[in-house]
Amino acid sequence: MENTITSIKEQWLALKEQQPKIRIRDAAKQLGVSEAELVNTGVGNTAIKLGGDFKELLKEVATLGYVMALTRNDFCVHERKGVYKKAGFNGHVGLVVTPDIDLRLFMTHWHFGFAVNENDRLSLQFFDKDGQAVHKIYLTEQSDVAAYHVLVAKYRAEEQEIDMVIMPTTNKTVEIPDHEVNLKDFHHEWINLQDTHDFHGMLRKYELTRTQALRLAPDGFAQRMEVSALKNILQKASAWKTEIMVFTGSAGCIQIHTGQVNKLVETGPWFNVLDPEFNMHLRLDGIAAIWLVKKPTVDGLVHSIEVYDAKGNTIVQFFGKRKPGIPESEAWRSILN
Repeated sequence: MENTITSIKEQWLALKEQQPKIRIRDAAKQLGVSEAELVNTGVGNTAIKLGGDFKELLKEVATLGYVMALTRNDFCVHERKGVYKKAGFNGHVGLVVTPDIDLRLFMTHWHFGFAVNENDRLSLQFFDKDGQAVHKIYLTEQSDVAAYHVLVAKYRAEEQEIDMVIMPTTNKTVEIPDHEVNLKDFHHEWINLQDTHDFHGMLRKYELTRTQALRLAPDGFAQRMEVSALKNILQKASAWKTEIMVFTGSAGCIQIHTGQVNKLVETGPWFNVLDPEFNMHLRLDGIAAIWLVKKPTVDGLVHSIEVYDAKGNTIVQFFGKRKPGIPESEAWRSILN
């Protein structure tokens, strides 16, 4: 049966009656549709479809003042508060770099946009062509509501109530057999890396997935860890007031928190950071592998904790606070030791 807006809307309303507290992402999974399709059922009531150039829209989010930026994948939610300023773009790749809001934007994945009003909670929400959320921006009590309405009016799409054409993404990566990898050259290149940003290019060159590269890493450069070790590391970072970097991404956005992680709370399968400016919700039962990874740079070794799901997708990464030209923090190294 073809899913029209009306039939999806009826199923969504029925599900909300049965499970009033269900989150929209979980509801979409239960109903076998995308989150964007559920948001689209609210057009004319709780949602306004956005059009125009999303890059230009993002440059104007600074007018909203203090907001909350949210980026998530299936197993990690990353929420960071601050002012969304200095958005700049080079082709389809964008950057927002401030101490509070720190983003890498991949605009080829920003297909649908909505202004959403859920129980007087105003937000801008963006989705990929498959209807998966790439990034959301929520107003806070300190945001400029009038500026929000001006922005929404400016980028309101002409066509509002229309069925959505969702295109499933086919990004299944097939690993090449281990024996086909030129291990000698791969190991030599890893050991002689100059910059952490060169790691991705190296994987492409040898046609390796991230998890395969970690399995085949040169001796001593990648080590498997337990979930308990990850919790210990975050508890130590909290106790020692160590500034760390937390990276979480969707297909269209990588969001970074740099700073302390203070209030750690475990509830059911979720391990949470609940600080005034930064929240992280990490679903422990979604973790298939955790690796401690060492990457050489001109400033010395950089150590990261990298967390993966069963499909080999990155859930979240942790680094010590650092900038190019400055060695990794000794506090982070002490915690890892």
